[in-house]
Amino acid sequence: MAKRKENKAGSSTGHRADALRALGVLKAATADQIQRLSSPHLTYRHTTKETAAKRKEARTASHRGALNDLRRHGLSVDGGRTRGGEEVRMLTKDGLAAAGLELDRGPEEMGGLPKSAGRSGASHAMTVNETVIAMIRPQPDLDLVAGEPAEAVAAAQAWVDAPDGIGSITSYATEVALPATGTWRNPGVGCAWADIVLTAPEVGLPLLFIEADNCTEEAPIIAAKFDKYMRHFHRTVKDTDGLDKPMWRTRWSAPEPKWGDATHPPVLLVFHQVGKRPALQQMKNVADLTREHWQGQRAEGGFHIYHQKMPIVATTLELLREHGPAGPAFWRFGREDRQNLWEAIGNPRRDAALARRAEEGRRRLAQQAAERAAQRPACADCGAKFTDDRWKASVAVDWGGGDSHPHLCDDCKCLFHISCALWGYSRGEPRWGDGVIPKSGLRSVSVSGDLAEVRRSGVAVCAAG
Repeated sequence: MAKRKENKAGSSTGHRADALRALGVLKAATADQIQRLSSPHLTYRHTTKETAAKRKEARTASHRGALNDLRRHGLSVDGGRTRGGEEVRMLTKDGLAAAGLELDRGPEEMGGLPKSAGRSGASHAMTVNETVIAMIRPQPDLDLVAGEPAEAVAAAQAWVDAPDGIGSITSYATEVALPATGTWRNPGVGCAWADIVLTAPEVGLPLLFIEADNCTEEAPIIAAKFDKYMRHFHRTVKDTDGLDKPMWRTRWSAPEPKWGDATHPPVLLVFHQVGKRPALQQMKNVADLTREHWQGQRAEGGFHIYHQKMPIVATTLELLREHGPAGPAFWRFGREDRQNLWEAIGNPRRDAALARRAEEGRRRLAQQAAERAAQRPACADCGAKFTDDRWKASVAVDWGGGDSHPHLCDDCKCLFHISCALWGYSRGEPRWGDGVIPKSGLRSVSVSGDLAEVRRSGVAVCAAG
């Protein structure tokens, strides 16, 4: 009963936490969007209700209760309604602080309080939210769908089997300032504001900026946003090591530039066909107006280098929903075909060309090594291949006499000298140090005929004592 008195809507702690996390990132959202993000299994329940409206009412009941309880606690407020009539919820100052705890983010990372987006239908805010949902593609827990009608279970299974999305709600941030002047906390007037920022290094996307457009703005207005992006990317500040670095690198981690291709972070432009301007034509118009920011230079090998350029990729919300980030939904400005997100923001032709060069280099080195191995001499006695040092010594020019036995390896040559000395000693001949036989001038013995005899004699002498 105590819980009921504190939370009159009867919401659970988990559902209230879901709402705080979603609103902390999205700033303004509906109960339907929060439910699809945090409890996607509910989408496959209540499927036997007569109408879509009743099904939505049933599946969002828990999160609507959580939002009502958050409002009673002073953590959220009503933000008007969407054009479709759905209630929009937003956080208060205390709610933003509570959401920061849930997301493990500091006040500077949470951003400011949202404006009353729902007063004018929240069209742009809703497109931003739908873009985040389409990027994440939340998958239902099939155990929580068990017992539902077969059609619902099959639909849930199909969604689980579809390509994954990217990250979770904690991988995203919205309305992030990119100051060309001022600071992160107090950006200067006229700076860029990224609709969405995605950080997912675990899937090869350390940093991606996303802009959402409802096809209501003119192409020059959209293109001007990329001018602001470029101003921010060009701004440098002193980092903690005392070195000047791009300002964005002091907040986000990203790999160091690859050879000849120090690009700026990529930007994804998502068009939602709400307005009258055709999305595909908008893409072409924006591409033409931003060419100076993204066009690369052709390099030897059939690829382009995008040094100090900004990869700009475009898609539609419909394509993003259909294919997800892993599907062919993305058009990189300057290219012809659609690609998946990683290929679109990357440089696969360069990677392939560099891989070919590396493979050719490995093949060339292997061939050189094989040729050298074929030319490497072998010991005339034991047959062992010469070491590099022995090979070098055997062919070295020595005006004092040269190598006495260039056809022997080090071991056999050493054994020959020892055996030769022992044989001479056993026959009463002078030894080293007697001043008669110089160390470098041992008597000549035929390698092919006499070495075996010398060895046998030397071994016999050693054995005799």
